[in-house]
Amino acid sequence: MPGAGIPTLEGLVSGGKRVLSAALAAAESRPDDPGIVALLDAAHGAPRAHVIGLTGPPGVGKSTLVDGLVARWRAAGRTVGVVAVDPSSRVSGGALLGDRTRIVTDPDDHGVFVRSMAARDRLGGLAALSVAAVVLMRAVYDIVLVETVGVGQSEADIAMVADTVVFCVQPASGDSLQFMKAGIVEIPHIAVVTKADLGAPARRAAADLAGAIDLAAAAGDAWPVAILTVSAMRGEGMDALVEAIEGHGRWLGEAGRLAAARHAQARHWLRDAVRIRFGSDGLERAGAALDLASGEGPFSRLARIGSRIVASRVRK
Repeated sequence: MPGAGIPTLEGLVSGGKRVLSAALAAAESRPDDPGIVALLDAAHGAPRAHVIGLTGPPGVGKSTLVDGLVARWRAAGRTVGVVAVDPSSRVSGGALLGDRTRIVTDPDDHGVFVRSMAARDRLGGLAALSVAAVVLMRAVYDIVLVETVGVGQSEADIAMVADTVVFCVQPASGDSLQFMKAGIVEIPHIAVVTKADLGAPARRAAADLAGAIDLAAAAGDAWPVAILTVSAMRGEGMDALVEAIEGHGRWLGEAGRLAAARHAQARHWLRDAVRIRFGSDGLERAGAALDLASGEGPFSRLARIGSRIVASRVRK
């Protein structure tokens, strides 16, 4: 049964922004509440959205890309949820809200919801609440966009929540070479060079990325990474980006790829959550309990593992 102030899945889907905001606040303030755990597992089992992760270094223009993508999907009648993971304040630990203030949406448009959250100590650009937020929002909206602060190879965190990963670099910044060295080119399904209106530097950056991605390409049944140049300010290349994202979504829908990828994500997240909460000792104590059955929600499993670990430590 849902706890006080916690909606059912049906209530979440039909309740609009206010109900979703309240559910996210409850997930942040009392993540172990049985009602929240039950809601998260229910939402995990009823995904609706295609989840897109946008990652890349600060200043590359991710928020401008989000604006352009949201506008196009809303024009097509699709609903969109946005998770904007911001850098954290060193004083309060809260989100600085830079990304949210740059993302321009109509507050009266009930088909768009933007939630900003602090990365805190997660170098990978995801907040601890990000997984729960994505799981809840993908049960409500047609599209969920996750924009991360992303720094270095830890950007691999985005693969824990996104179906389609879009990696962004800007021309003439040295980022493309740096990320080739870091192995980041192994992560994305789509690579985007922003600020394409700069001309030759953008074309050189695209060529650098193409070479790096070609070296990192996986054999077998793998998605061929799309490399695009985009100027979100001018709208150039945005339609091609939308088509590439939707093309990857269609590819995922074939041969059970999407279900397999999301199951792998759930297992990865469960293991990561146990490690963060209970350390390597907790992982060892969890043992076979970390093995999720296909389609099983990870949130109730985490609660049970946590109870067992705490009880075993008390008995020692």
